[in-house]
Amino acid sequence: MAASFPETAISTERLLLRPLAEDDAPGLATMMADDLVLAWTDLPHPFTEGYAAELARTLAPAHRADGRGIVFAVTEHLTQRLVGLVELRNTDWRLRSTEISYVTATWARGEGYAPEAVLGVAQWLFEDRGFLRLEMRTAAGNTAAQQVAQKVGGISEGVLRSAWIVRGESGEVVEESRSDLILWSLLPEDLESPELHRDGWHGDHRYVLRD
Repeated sequence: MAASFPETAISTERLLLRPLAEDDAPGLATMMADDLVLAWTDLPHPFTEGYAAELARTLAPAHRADGRGIVFAVTEHLTQRLVGLVELRNTDWRLRSTEISYVTATWARGEGYAPEAVLGVAQWLFEDRGFLRLEMRTAAGNTAAQQVAQKVGGISEGVLRSAWIVRGESGEVVEESRSDLILWSLLPEDLESPELHRDGWHGDHRYVLRD
């Protein structure tokens, strides 16, 4: 049987990252209907409530059980409102390396939630699961995702040319075009960077596991 991540939850200062539930389907479908999510991700379009329920019920558990990665719903401690989605994928258990992707709800952008969630997952990976490398791949035009990578201390390693397809909307027509990807990496020693501990950065709070 392939190695796999345990079913768990990660708590940061403001957020709880937990397994998806079928009750998340309406909020998840609303969040994924955003134009920016459509443009920069490879998620299905349209992202329906039915697909969201299937993701929670079947697809995400299988993704974890098969050793490919893990999917977290990101919620606010204060309101329990769905803030975003974080996924680990392309996990290499021999290299102890995996790739992270993240989506933030429209209303929650600009609050530092994405860096806080990514940093919480990185700390869990490195300190609890013994991983040694976390990768992020951001489309060349996706400046918001690049800022997240920079804020958590990611190091830009280069450009993967014409390695992604981005989508833009024109009325009812979804137009696709090829894009370069910027490859970022985060190693355990990168979390010790002084930049991560500057005033106002929420990443100072260490994660807490909730099994």
